[in-house]
Amino acid sequence: MIQVAIVEDIREIKEGLELLIDSSEGFRCIKTYSNAEEAMEDLPQINPDVVLMDINLPGINGIEAVRVLKPKIPATQFIMSTVYEDDENIFESLKAGASGYLLKKTAPSKILESITEVFNGGSPMSSQIARKVIGSFQQKNSIDDSSLLTQREKEILKLLARGLRYKEIAAELTISIDTVRTHTRHIYEKLQVQSRIEAINKVLGK
Repeated sequence: MIQVAIVEDIREIKEGLELLIDSSEGFRCIKTYSNAEEAMEDLPQINPDVVLMDINLPGINGIEAVRVLKPKIPATQFIMSTVYEDDENIFESLKAGASGYLLKKTAPSKILESITEVFNGGSPMSSQIARKVIGSFQQKNSIDDSSLLTQREKEILKLLARGLRYKEIAAELTISIDTVRTHTRHIYEKLQVQSRIEAINKVLGK
């Protein structure tokens, strides 16, 4: 059972997400919040598996809330839920500690799939967002940090940035999952990071 919390100030959206999660097998909505201040105080006490976090909240915004909360509850995965597709919000969210970024027009089935994916270590993104991440990667691919990587490692980092799992990357590149793991470990070592989000941020976040 994946335990989910929702931070959303629009009542209709919040109630819709709560209904979707509670009516779907394998998911449970354990708490909802209308603002970041309440969430920041309470979430460290309940430690949900996944938080759906709106960006445009009254008072403290969702990005700042994640920046404060992630160090306190590192095992909790944050998915930004927003209408914004601009590069600044996307990358600020990732740098703050979010592991996924979905547009509010995302289909209900995709929201559930994304919650499961982030719970299992993935980085779900709406297709429009993934294209922006890849575009930014391609534009900045010549920076010093990425020059440390081999061509194969760069290919794998691009696929990691799209949110693909190891088995999907293996299938895409026609290599074994163990080979993907080895390349990923080398990427982390060369960039001196501990996770895929840190690796993406180090290459894309400059």
